[in-house]
Amino acid sequence: MSSAPEVTVHGRVVPLPAAAVRKAVRTVLAGEGRHASVSVTFLGREAMRQMNRRHKGHDFPTDVISFALPDPRGGLLGDLYICRWQAEREARRRDLPLREELLRLVIHGTLHILGWDHDDGAGREASTMWVRQERYLRTLL
Repeated sequence: MSSAPEVTVHGRVVPLPAAAVRKAVRTVLAGEGRHASVSVTFLGREAMRQMNRRHKGHDFPTDVISFALPDPRGGLLGDLYICRWQAEREARRRDLPLREELLRLVIHGTLHILGWDHDDGAGREASTMWVRQERYLRTLL
């Protein structure tokens, strides 16, 4: 696996350049013909564990959590939280570059903000949402 260069902002390592994150979100929004303002935050393992426990009732870190609210001016407001630690584990497990897995999570979370969902079981990767996600990912790699 090759690793992409990392960006540092305010002394913290950002796992994906902001331009790549914006491009991924914009690609999904344009592809879906939707408008949304999406905030993306990268969290560490413990912060994600706490967020997952507080908002989903699961006491373990997860890869991505998203929240959507209707914007009073029209469109959507979305908050997307991605756990780099979990993304690194999944990238290693699947022998993928970390950048690819992080982009997948940005796309995945953005689709959730737009209302897409999937089963959590064995059919997850065969779901319409997953197929759509992978199509967007291929355009960004």
